[in-house]
Formats: sequence, structure tokens, C-alpha cells
Amino acid sequence: MNELFAIAKNAEQHDLGLIPKMANRHGLIAGATGTGKTVTLRKMAECFSDAGIPVFLLDVKGDLSGIADAGENSGFVAKRMQEFDLQDAYLHGFPVRYWDVFAQKGLAVRITISEMGPVLLSHLLSLNDTQSGLLSLVFKVADDKAWHLIDLKDLRGMLKYVSEHAKDFRATYGNVSAASVGAIQRQLLQLEQDGADLIFGEPDINLDDLLQTEGTQGIINILQGERLMRSPRIFSAFLLWLLAELFERLPEVGDLPQPKLVLFFDEAHLLFDQAEPALLQQVEQVVRLIRSKGVGVYFVTQNPLDLPDTILGQLGNRVQHALWAFTPRDQKAVKAAAETFRSNPHLNVTQAISELATGEALVSFLDEKGMPTPVQRALIFPPSSALPPKTENDIVSHIQNDDLYAAYQTSVDRYSAYEAILAYEEGQVAAAAQAKEMTQNTIATEQQKPQPAAEEPGLLDGLLTGLLGGRRKSQASMSNKIGAQLGHSISNQVSKSISRTIMGIIKGK
Repeated sequence: MNELFAIAKNAEQHDLGLIPKMANRHGLIAGATGTGKTVTLRKMAECFSDAGIPVFLLDVKGDLSGIADAGENSGFVAKRMQEFDLQDAYLHGFPVRYWDVFAQKGLAVRITISEMGPVLLSHLLSLNDTQSGLLSLVFKVADDKAWHLIDLKDLRGMLKYVSEHAKDFRATYGNVSAASVGAIQRQLLQLEQDGADLIFGEPDINLDDLLQTEGTQGIINILQGERLMRSPRIFSAFLLWLLAELFERLPEVGDLPQPKLVLFFDEAHLLFDQAEPALLQQVEQVVRLIRSKGVGVYFVTQNPLDLPDTILGQLGNRVQHALWAFTPRDQKAVKAAAETFRSNPHLNVTQAISELATGEALVSFLDEKGMPTPVQRALIFPPSSALPPKTENDIVSHIQNDDLYAAYQTSVDRYSAYEAILAYEEGQVAAAAQAKEMTQNTIATEQQKPQPAAEEPGLLDGLLTGLLGGRRKSQASMSNKIGAQLGHSISNQVSKSISRTIMGIIKGK
């Protein structure tokens, strides 16, 4: 376990490589296209696997599937084996598990909308601050209602629900902009056209399945990246999610004798292109702290300047392949790469970077105390596995024979936010119909009740009618009529008396 993970040999034929307990201090593999970065990545993954350490790597060119098979003692491999005095027993295959976001050349990789979260999803959708704020509001409403966001239809349903009930949420959550809702819906449509509908769903990937071993070897998990590279936003969002999810779920283990998992992120510049400052800050923090979870991260890129300085400063294990200095920017990159190494008085690093042959590199690994060793020029070990990739039929057969094939083969659409919203709307319609029916039944019941008979007016009623000057009814009873006549007679006498009194007063004057 404490043996050196030999990656290269220097001019004195001394092995250069990683000290196991320093392998989780992260690293960088850099160099121009065609200089041997992929071979170095492959060799390092093989070393980790032979030590019983699971590996996760991205195969952007589709040429790493052959790791499952033993290599052949021919061509470039034979030449390097002869130089290093290696025997045929050096060549062997490794346990491999294939994954594919698009479920074509590997086990289906699915995650839920909730797991992705509003920050990474905003990055994936290229949202502005206002739209990102609205997306966070949508997630908050879903959480408060215990509605699970699993796939894109759940998110669309939540956006529609929040928009239609904007007045209800304004006081508690803030303003809901119809324009922002529309913008997010359009971005979701574009994302679906890029194939993102395949990545969101269940069963979601179990991270424990990336930490498996087979016998004494760690399983090398290969994520097919040829199609994924054509969707840079999906590419970056998924890998950043993976990094953050491992950091959140894995327990603190401190400094282990060797890592429990190693990640290789090829085309690493895509992780940071157009990333918002807040997201970059989170990634930098995760990279800095995830080593305490027993995870090593190795970035693979053409130019060290592709990575933020805060990330670059945390990569203690370095393998630098050739860089060409054709332009002022190239010259700046060569100089920057040279300055990142611990100096060697016997080596002109700036000059050497442009002179390196294919399969040759400048290497500097951390020593027992965690200090970078002086940079040395060295030849990379040949891979033990087969360089030619597997055929598609072989890959499909390998996938179908995988122990996890049944667990990931078929997607599951369980009850989630979309179904909850439909049930809510149906309940509202049913409640309104029930209330209407109850109202109609109440009115009908009232109309069917017997009405009390009208009382016949009597003598007193007639008397009052006569006194007050009311109109007689033709259907009045006899007593009522008598009362009315008596009332009129009294009324006339009173009126005459009052009139006489008034006239007498006038005449008296």
C-alpha cells in the first residue's frame, strides 16, 4: 500500500510517481493535443486500480474503453517496455464499469432536479440573477409543500403553478416575474433538445456504486463523453454536481494511507468557462476540502492557464507535457507552466516544455512531507491495458453483463411535483363544483318549503288605514271596511277642527 505509484522514469532510470498518502492532494495533467496526456491519465488510473482504489474518469474521445483488456507487446508499447525492461506479465486488464448520461454506451446516469439544486441548475440554464432568484423561489415552494422535483416536467409544472398563484406567494416569497418564468421555460426547452431530459430522473445514481472494487483491484468507472462534450453546459453541470455531492455525502476520514476514490476530469476548462463567481467560490472550497473525505481530483487540460489560480494552487502533483509557443499567449502559458514547478538548477524548464517529445513530460510529485519535489524530465510508463477501444457490440455486451444493469436499465416515473400539482388542480375543480352544487341544493330546498298563509286584515287594520289615508283593498273583510269608514269619518272631523282653529287665529289678527 505504501509502495510508489510509478508513473515515469527519469534519465537515471529512477522511478518517479505518487506517494499513496499524498495522492489525495490532487493533481494536474497538462499539455498540447497529441503529446500524451491521455496515456498519462490511463497509466495513473491503472496504478490506482492495482492498489485497490476505485477511479472515475471521463472518456472524451471514446478511446479508453480498452482498459478492460490486456495490452499487447507491440508498437510504441513494445518499445517502451524494452527501454524499461518490463516483462509480458506487466500487461493486464482492469475491472471496468461503463456509464453514459445518454444511456447509450453505458449504464444510465440519472440525477434528480432536487439533487442538482438551484445554483447548478441556474448555471446549466445560463440564468441571470433575477431568473436565478425566481428558480430558488420555485425550489423553496416545492420544499415547503413536500413536492419532489425529479425530472423536467416537475420543474415545468412548478414554474406554471407558481406563476398562476403569484399573488399567493408574493407576501411570503417575493415577487414572481412572468417574464422570468417565460425565460426559464424557454431555456428548459432548449435543454431538453440537447438531451438533458435523459439525465434528470430516477433511479438516480448511487454514489456507493462508484466506490466498488473487484478482487484486489479498484473498478475504473468510465463515463462516455463523446456526445456529452457536444453539450458543454450539461458536461460542466454534471461533473460539478458529482464533485459537490461526493463532498456532501462522504464522511470525514482525515489523511488515509491512500485515497478511497480518485477522479479524473478531462477537458477541465469546460468546468470553469462562464461559471459565475459564486459557483467558482463553491467549487474552489470543495476542491480544497474534499481531500479530507479521501478523494483525489486530477484535472486534465491543454493549458494550465485554463484553470483558476485558486484551483491551480491546490494541485500539488504535476505532469506537464509539451506546450507549443507560437503566439504571445502561448509564450505566456509556457512561462506560467514553468513557474508552477519547484525549480531544478540542472533543468531549464521554460526551454524544456517546448522540446518534450510525445510520451515525455516534466513531472513533480509531492514528497512524504507534502512538499513538491524538484521538477524532472522523464518518460511516462506505457499502459498495461489495450490501447485500441472496444467495439460497440463488445461494450453493449459488457454493460448487459454488469451486476448493476438491472438496477439502472429502466427509468421510473414515481409520484412527484407534476402529479401533486395535477391532484391539487383536480381537487380545486372538484371543490368548486361541490360548493356550487351545495348552493343550488340550498336554494332549491328553500323554494320547496310551504309559505305561511297571509292573515286577513281586521277592524283595527281598517281603522288605521282610514286614519292614515291608506287605500282600501277591494278584497277587505266587512269588519275591515267598517273600520276604514269609521277611521275616515274621524279623520275628516279632526281635519275640519284643525282648519277652523287656524282660520280663527288668522281672522283674530
